[in-house]
Amino acid sequence: MNTRTLAILAAIAATTIYGLNHSIAKGIMPHFVQPYGFIMLRVVGASVLFWFISFFGPKEKIARKDYGRMLLCAVLGMGINMLAFFKGLSLSTPINSAVLITITPIIVLILSAIFIKEKITPRKIIGIAIGLTGALGLILFGNEIRQDAPNIPLGNFLILLNALFYGSYLILAKTLIEKYHPFTFMKWLFSLGILVCLPFGYHEFMAIEWSSLPFEALWKIGFVILGTTFCTYLFNIFALTQLKASTVSAFIYVQPLIGILYAVATGQDYITTIKIVAACMVLLGVYLASRKVKTK
Repeated sequence: MNTRTLAILAAIAATTIYGLNHSIAKGIMPHFVQPYGFIMLRVVGASVLFWFISFFGPKEKIARKDYGRMLLCAVLGMGINMLAFFKGLSLSTPINSAVLITITPIIVLILSAIFIKEKITPRKIIGIAIGLTGALGLILFGNEIRQDAPNIPLGNFLILLNALFYGSYLILAKTLIEKYHPFTFMKWLFSLGILVCLPFGYHEFMAIEWSSLPFEALWKIGFVILGTTFCTYLFNIFALTQLKASTVSAFIYVQPLIGILYAVATGQDYITTIKIVAACMVLLGVYLASRKVKTK
């Protein structure tokens, strides 16, 4: 098996983990772990793992001039966006989450146009409009009465807010990612993330009753920490060494499909007409907005 095939398999594995995560993480909250306490578990666990693996990478120090940018990346990428996503997921449903999270490329495109003056073509404008319409439709009209989803409109809005902050983080982190080794960057990012999330998640983290957690909750927590937070990043980094960034990003279209199928198969969510229409609009919008024009 050649390295390109391995890279494709790594990209598929990463997007599969992301797709499964919507239902798996939802299955823990709020019965076993509250959302902000879950974030503490995630940043602490990932920080330990990245510090351990960093010993196998180069020995680098963060330049003093990069301290501020690194801290802001931690606030946006390890703090606000994670807190918004997990709180939103606890209030909404796995399918809504899987659909709305794929709007991130559109958010990045809009922010790139605002902050780094990236040109937006008419086709991309149409894609942005279609994608945002689908997302807003899911937020405004996807209201269901469910015991495990107490406030779906608010949850959907927080998931969309997560995409906004994560898109901001991607743009801000670009220069740091190019300057430092991934292991160096991530170990400091997650370490700072602990400090950012501590005021929000400390009480919920301390409230976890470990002795009473069933095996189902423990393996799901392990999946989120080891799989969703740690392995996906390593898989994507390896995929990027062998494939174009546009090729790797195209796998985002698979994530909602996996998320929807797993949620329905495990009985954690169900299909509605609004979800189908919204998902189609979001994916069409992301496709139109992110597709590159072939030059002659």
